[in-house]
Amino acid sequence: MNGSIQNRDNFLDNIAANLKRSRRTSGVVKPQWKHAPQHEVYRNYSPDQLKKELENHCERIHTRYVETSSQHLPAALEEAVANYGNGLVCTWNDPRFSEYGLNPLMEKWETNRNLHVWNSVKGDENITLAEQANVGITFSDLTLAESGTVVLFSSAAKGRAVSLLPATYIAIIPQSSIVPRMTQAAEMIHEKVERGETIASCINFITGPSNSADIEMNLVVGVHGPIQATYIVVNDR
Repeated sequence: MNGSIQNRDNFLDNIAANLKRSRRTSGVVKPQWKHAPQHEVYRNYSPDQLKKELENHCERIHTRYVETSSQHLPAALEEAVANYGNGLVCTWNDPRFSEYGLNPLMEKWETNRNLHVWNSVKGDENITLAEQANVGITFSDLTLAESGTVVLFSSAAKGRAVSLLPATYIAIIPQSSIVPRMTQAAEMIHEKVERGETIASCINFITGPSNSADIEMNLVVGVHGPIQATYIVVNDR
């Protein structure tokens, strides 16, 4: 779907007028900053070092960390769902579930009527079932080691409700998706835009289970979304 920009020129003209200068339409270049500490965080870290930083941070964000291979992923995922009490599982319609050998497990859940795969044709029924689900499962498209954040690119087949509405949440994290921090994720998204690629209209940054410290700065984990979260890192993908 192609979008359009409304009232951009009026908006920018108004800003220039309030700055008491004419609007600059050419010769604007990105500044070269003298200091850029955001690029120094975990600089030159190996994939295994980044994975270790992610594991360390999971303890701070109250998230269970599991590491496995692609061969043992089905067993690790089944165990993680069992730890949350089984029940209805909600997932994206994502080809990676097949690529990672999870079809037999999903067929098992489906046989037991414990699986809903996001289907855009079903509209709001997806949201209703996500609300009723005990476990939401997605893949992480990018993963930030510094903060323990999974980045999810939504689409028609990958509704954001899957990671938001179920009582618990499991993220499957390919080790290759782990980057140092937000800096690298923003750069990768920017490069997609520069290449003219279609990017998700909604990009979610999720750091562990829901929590809030709104009341007297006392942290409460498990508030407005999944009350528990597990990250399963697949160390050979």
